Amino acid sequence: MAANLISYVPGVLQEVREFKAITTVENPEIDNLSVSLGLALNNQFIGYLDNYGCSRWETMLAIKPLDTDTLQERNFRILARVNEQLPYTYRSLEERLADLCGKDGYSIVMDKAKYILNVRIAQSAKKNFSAVAELLDRITPCNLILSISLLYNTHNMVGGFTHNQLSAYTYGQIREEENL
Repeated sequence: MAANLISYVPGVLQEVREFKAITTVENPEIDNLSVSLGLALNNQFIGYLDNYGCSRWETMLAIKPLDTDTLQERNFRILARVNEQLPYTYRSLEERLADLCGKDGYSIVMDKAKYILNVRIAQSAKKNFSAVAELLDRITPCNLILSISLLYNTHNMVGGFTHNQLSAYTYGQIREEENL
C-alpha cells in the first residue's frame, strides 16, 4: 500500500511546488511506518510471530531456542508454554495434546493402579516431540511416572503391504515413516 499524502492536502494547495515536494519525500516514510505497525500488530499474536517477535516471547518465557529451530517450531514452543495451566485434569490434558499434536496425533493411557501416564506422540507430530515432552514434564504431578515416546508404525498399519513393496524401505523407515 503506497502512501499518497498529496491527496490529504486541500485541492487548492495540491499544485503548490513545496507541498508536492514535502509529500513526495514523506510518502516512503509513511509506507515504512505502515509496514512496521503491521509487524508490531502481528507480533502480538503467537501464530503470526516473526523472528523478532519470537525472540521477545522467548526472552519473556525463558525459552532457549535451538539453532536448528524453524520459525514454526519456535512459535509452537511459545504456544505450548503460554497454554500451560496448573492444575490439569485428564480431559484438559487430552484437549491440550489435541491442540499441540492434532486430534489423532497422540495416544494417552493412564494406569491408575501403578501411577503411570503413557503418552505416545504420532510420527506426524515428531518435530514437536521435545516441546510436548517438556510441557508434560512441567505439568504432570510428581507422583506419576511419565512415559513419553513416539507412536511407531505397527504391524496392523503396514500389514496391507506385500514383502516386495516393503523391501524398498529400511526397517527404520517402515517403523518411523508417516506415509509409506
